[in-house]
Amino acid sequence: MPVHRPKSKSRSHVERANAVEVGVIGGSGLYEMAELAEKNEVAVSTPFGKPSDPLVIGTLRGRRVAFLARHGRGHRLMPTEINYRANIYAMKKLGVERIISASAVGSLKEEHQPLDILLPDQFFDRTRYREGETFFGKGLVAHISFADPVCPQLCDLLETSARVESIPIHRGGTYLCMEGPAFSTKAESNVYRSLGMDVIGMTNLQEAKLAREAEICYATLALVTDYDCWHPEHDAVTVAQIIDNLNRNAVNAQKVIAAAVADMPAQRICKCGSALSHALLTERSRILPATRRKLDLLVKKYL
Repeated sequence: MPVHRPKSKSRSHVERANAVEVGVIGGSGLYEMAELAEKNEVAVSTPFGKPSDPLVIGTLRGRRVAFLARHGRGHRLMPTEINYRANIYAMKKLGVERIISASAVGSLKEEHQPLDILLPDQFFDRTRYREGETFFGKGLVAHISFADPVCPQLCDLLETSARVESIPIHRGGTYLCMEGPAFSTKAESNVYRSLGMDVIGMTNLQEAKLAREAEICYATLALVTDYDCWHPEHDAVTVAQIIDNLNRNAVNAQKVIAAAVADMPAQRICKCGSALSHALLTERSRILPATRRKLDLLVKKYL
């Protein structure tokens, strides 16, 4: 009598079932995802050093998600100390195709009130001493298109999720990325307002650039904690109030992220996944072998 054995799953099927689909980078106040189940910490090595913290991989609403605390648990890293390249490379190494960033920001407009969320569609750079804003160099030149720095498909999903959760959200606007760690002077804050900026933070521009180079979709949940120092009532805001807003923002962010992850389509219809297709300018025969090996994860399909 023949023995009937169950068919084994193909390797590609198993890999897809275990793949990490979404990356979440949490900022000030968001150091973990409470709803993440079946959690496992992973220390991911990269050619650019260590990420901010071990990545926590788990299941969120039936999807595999990797969470990373941008400043490290316990908030150990200043914005200028974050290894942005290692953070994004680690996500890429895990197979992540979409990154949702949550970031505390100050509001530069009256209509963006504390506890609101802004989905910025533009960034403005006011940083000066940031290292590691690109994966490229040392014999391999790439110029990505960055006119539209966030993924529209991912923003659509986050906006819908926030509205379903009845969380105030504003679509579109400019995130001004300042150097820090000190906050703005009143003169600076008023200049930024005169330029039409919407919110101010210290971290997301570098992430967005590197995510684009890594061909990962990226979007920011800019979580308003308070008005920047331009506001007449700014000095009346206490540290306790800001911390309370950080905690409440973290709860709102987790609701939006969880709802978005649950409804996230399997296929990407944006251009993020082919950002390097016309960006690599170096003659292939002149790419240094060491550089090619270092960036193999990012560029192999084009070389």
